[in-house]
Amino acid sequence: MTMKDIKIIVVVSLLVIGYEAYGDDKKCLTENIYFEARGQGQAGWLAVAQVTQNRVDDRRFPNTICEVVKQGLTYASGDPIRNKCQFSWYCDGKSDKPKNTKVYNEISELVNYIYDVKGQPNHELLDITDGATHYHADYVRPSWAKTKTKTIEIEDHIFYRWEK
Repeated sequence: MTMKDIKIIVVVSLLVIGYEAYGDDKKCLTENIYFEARGQGQAGWLAVAQVTQNRVDDRRFPNTICEVVKQGLTYASGDPIRNKCQFSWYCDGKSDKPKNTKVYNEISELVNYIYDVKGQPNHELLDITDGATHYHADYVRPSWAKTKTKTIEIEDHIFYRWEK
């Protein structure tokens, strides 16, 4: 094997690793939107996507989409503790296999669009949540809501910003 062959293998490996990491974040974001807001329209989907990204951008949360989506208490094995996650669907004990593939695919297209826009210089999506890092369904009253600034209501979710 020549040095040129080794360099080609390294470059291809780095591209594959980079693609897989990028692809994983897209999948995590798609699943998060699907399980958190699949019954809502695009505004609700965008809002969940924005909260997820706002958390990535906030030093108090993990640094990647997948880490944010999967954040929660875990057993020593690394498995999530039921109902102890930031996004309830991730550790609610129910199947994480999407049932409505049509909606899942629509959300996947939206996520691809979001990533396309993020990749363009001088382009960014408008944050319709006004910096929200938290939200909840309108039929629950979590105690943490009193400690955050309400920013907007979209569909059946109420969004909040964690003041810096």
